[in-house]
Amino acid sequence: MDTAAIIREILTDYALHPRGFHGVVHWARVLENGLKLAEATGANQDVVTLFALFHDSRRVNDGHDWGHGLRGAQLAKRLRGNAFDLDDASFELLFRACEWHTEGESDSDLTVCTCWDADRLDLGRVGIRPDPKYLCTKAARSPAIIEWADKRARREFEPTFVIEGWGIPLDFPGE
Repeated sequence: MDTAAIIREILTDYALHPRGFHGVVHWARVLENGLKLAEATGANQDVVTLFALFHDSRRVNDGHDWGHGLRGAQLAKRLRGNAFDLDDASFELLFRACEWHTEGESDSDLTVCTCWDADRLDLGRVGIRPDPKYLCTKAARSPAIIEWADKRARREFEPTFVIEGWGIPLDFPGE
């Protein structure tokens, strides 16, 4: 899967600053959180990866942006078959994970739960420590995982692939 090509496609119509609170660095940490959790949960890694890219891809503000998850899911639906491929069952999980990631409390599917936990583990970027009672999976509720993810979020850790793999420079146009 060419995540850099998907990112380029998402950013063509992205309404916010690409390096803002809900932008590419957040997506990258959510991706790393999700893949780390997927090792323990057995979640579908393709869905986890695509969730990280699409869940906040159609925000119009950094505050309460009702419907942004559904808009991100709809963008994924539009790009499916061109920018990436997923079977129908996996795509349904991706769509549900994106659509309900803000309002959903838990889900019957472990992949959806892993996606939501990956996002919730990055709340430190806005000064909120992840609370285990709002995490769906045993893996995410691990004190070591919470500490690891929260420290990265609070320090605004940027995974190297944001620049090297996705090609998003520090001085992205619009700075």
